[in-house]
Amino acid sequence: MGSKYTKRYTEEFKRDAIALVDSSGKTVTAIARELGISSESLRGWYRKAKADRGEGTTGELSSAEREELRRLRRENREQQQTIEILKKATVFFVKENDR
Repeated sequence: MGSKYTKRYTEEFKRDAIALVDSSGKTVTAIARELGISSESLRGWYRKAKADRGEGTTGELSSAEREELRRLRRENREQQQTIEILKKATVFFVKENDR
């Protein structure tokens, strides 16, 4: 069974590993094996780097787009909460005004 702790790699290590995949002509799996890391981790880093360079598959978001989407979703959630509070306040004041 695997470790319950996830190993963290520096951004520099990830960049170097991705550059090695690009320049060596070897497969992601072969490079991962040489570096002693998970091939799935390296494959994920490689896909993300390609998307950031605009070379990803159709519909794949870059890191900047993913961050903007996250920010917009958070903003939307906050605005929906504000709208709900204002609706409840309106109902409250209409009832108070009718008394």
